[in-house]
Amino acid sequence: MLKIENLSVNYGYVNALRGINFEVNKGEIITLIGANGAGKTTTLRSISNLIKKEQGKIVFKDKDITNLATHKIVEMGMCHVPEGRLIFKDLTVMQNIISGSFGNKNIKKDRKEELLEEMYTWFPRLKERYAQDGGTLSGGEQQMLAIARGLMMDPDIILLDEPSLGLAPIIVEEIFNLILKIRDNGKTILLIEQNASMALSIADRGYVMANGNIILTGTGKELLDNKEVQEAYLGS
Repeated sequence: MLKIENLSVNYGYVNALRGINFEVNKGEIITLIGANGAGKTTTLRSISNLIKKEQGKIVFKDKDITNLATHKIVEMGMCHVPEGRLIFKDLTVMQNIISGSFGNKNIKKDRKEELLEEMYTWFPRLKERYAQDGGTLSGGEQQMLAIARGLMMDPDIILLDEPSLGLAPIIVEEIFNLILKIRDNGKTILLIEQNASMALSIADRGYVMANGNIILTGTGKELLDNKEVQEAYLGS
């Protein structure tokens, strides 16, 4: 579904990405793990064409999207849930969720109503708070809202950037259970996550990044069992 070839990004004299290659197949949860500054967020922002690329090629659903405008990439069925949630704090929960549908011009009124009910089924806490302003929600609820808003455009693939950041362990577990549920409902997920243990425990495959390079790849279980990964990222 998504293929990244020889992708490089520079920030001035700093090589943020150094010719990385990886792919995401339909129905997979793929995770990128690594320390802060490894290049994970830069990778997602490059895929969405939010930053300038030095070189490389990005193919989505067999189409070259390397230089395609971001809104066109969204229209093709890619959703990017950024780090920091970036919900609309002065809009209600329901308005936030519905705003996600604006990225997909093909969603008709009936389908929009179906998707809204689907989001309320997946995120019952948001249904309870549908009339509250987004800014009044807890951190975990705001993260759920950001994911629900993205899903409201009915995407084929979801790029999730640090969904567990700053959340209590019990909420982190809830978020990861939701990610599994989303995959089981036919979505493909590219996940960036500091919590490497949780990410690898649900991932089909993972890529370990360091200094703008991919240094290791394997199934989620293989990387969880890898001594080098355990020592560097899992606190073992």
